[in-house]
Amino acid sequence: MYVLTIDQRGSTGDVDRVPALLAELSTLSAELPTAGHFERSVGDEIQGVVEGAGEVVEIALHALRSGRWYVGIGVGEVDLPLPASPREGSGPAFVAARAAVDRAKAAAAHVPLAVAGGVGRKVATGPARRNGGAATGSDGPDGLDRLEELDRLDGLDRVDRALACANAEAVLRLIGRLVLDRTPAQWKVVDMLRSVRHGQPGTHGTQKIAAQNLGITEQSVSRAVLRSGWQEEWAARPAAEMLLALADSLIAGTDDGGPARHPGEAKLRHPQARARTTQGDT
Repeated sequence: MYVLTIDQRGSTGDVDRVPALLAELSTLSAELPTAGHFERSVGDEIQGVVEGAGEVVEIALHALRSGRWYVGIGVGEVDLPLPASPREGSGPAFVAARAAVDRAKAAAAHVPLAVAGGVGRKVATGPARRNGGAATGSDGPDGLDRLEELDRLDGLDRVDRALACANAEAVLRLIGRLVLDRTPAQWKVVDMLRSVRHGQPGTHGTQKIAAQNLGITEQSVSRAVLRSGWQEEWAARPAAEMLLALADSLIAGTDDGGPARHPGEAKLRHPQARARTTQGDT
């Protein structure tokens, strides 16, 4: 599960942009089956719970587009049942989202996005832990060796989870740089390509149709596509989605009372990478 906390940049010297972003996300969520519900949480901040990694990528990049938002992504469990309002939600993913948005603010000179993982219960390492330096619940050196081995595996699991979140963050920031650097003219072309295909809205279109609708030449559309990095963005989105899914899988593996699965054993909710990659074709 994922929690997104999105906070307005420079809100003290700017108008309240929360209502506009909420309206945009409401429209976006109607097209994304697991995008969840977003609402104002406090001040100039919004929050929502999202089930799918692909939807997280879509929402995060949309928020980055204007350059007016910090984006924090928390990965982990949320307390169930989910309340009607995200403001009333709780669980490790909410805590992680708060930590992530705070880190995004510290990275404001770069792409203001961060990913953090929240672990539910502490991984069990034996029937009883050490008490005052003495081992309890384990008899003899074999029991101590087992505790030490579980401690070591617990440490490896923490590293795996942290690396998965860091890798997802790195790829999202790379894509985010393409999104942030686009000019208004390039966005007109990109938005048109995403909205039409042979006259049908909601799918990616061809350069020829986009050029006709915009009243510009196909060469101009081609240049805008090349300089905007649009095809590179859509080629990289499945990687970001898969890394988020991996982080979620590793973190969820700690909530059954045992150590998390390692990357080679993690069961991913495989993104439709092939379909998403072809969305960048024109």
